[in-house]
Amino acid sequence: MINRRGMPPKGGGEILFACPVRKVLQPVQFTDPGKIKRIRGTAYSVRVSPQMANRMVESARGILNKFLPDIYIYTDHMKGVSSGKSPGFGMCLTAETINGTILSAELASNPQGQGAAVLPEELGQNCAKLLLEEVYRGGCVDSTNQSLALLLMTLGQRDVSKVLLGPLSPYTIEFLRHLRSFFQIMFKIETKTPEEEHMGGEKVLMTCVGIGFCNLSKTIR
Repeated sequence: MINRRGMPPKGGGEILFACPVRKVLQPVQFTDPGKIKRIRGTAYSVRVSPQMANRMVESARGILNKFLPDIYIYTDHMKGVSSGKSPGFGMCLTAETINGTILSAELASNPQGQGAAVLPEELGQNCAKLLLEEVYRGGCVDSTNQSLALLLMTLGQRDVSKVLLGPLSPYTIEFLRHLRSFFQIMFKIETKTPEEEHMGGEKVLMTCVGIGFCNLSKTIR
């Protein structure tokens, strides 16, 4: 839950993160992303005009409505102590498929006094194009969260996990090297061509056997 939104350079944001305790992580078989059924998003602004968010929404919808009718982008304008310490605006978009896959893209304005000023219309269009690029890349996890999916597969039980990803990002490739160094685990990597998947760019099927990590934490009473 977002209690306060903070923008760089001074920040001031605050979130409340709650996560259930799990003793073990179950292996996953996530290989069919499915087709996109809807797009949701949030256009946010702090310490600037509330119209900034509306302008971002209009420009993003101008691109996305050509592909899908089920689009809803919320506007979130925070004021007072909830608006952090620096002005700015941004947008987060998510595309959800019929199989539960969620692909996301996010952009924010440049910090005050740093870089060129960005128009809300330009930011909205660029964020929509970034989401479309994630959809084209495909897979069951977007490029930003590839490393998180691989880490959870590594920490899972001693069973086979499979996840279909889009082209691996440079960060993910380096992260795989870290997994090999820390956990001595190697992934089987199979390339799937666009003809095999009938859509988008090349896909990569990642397969591994988890290390069987177990959470031994005890409740303090």
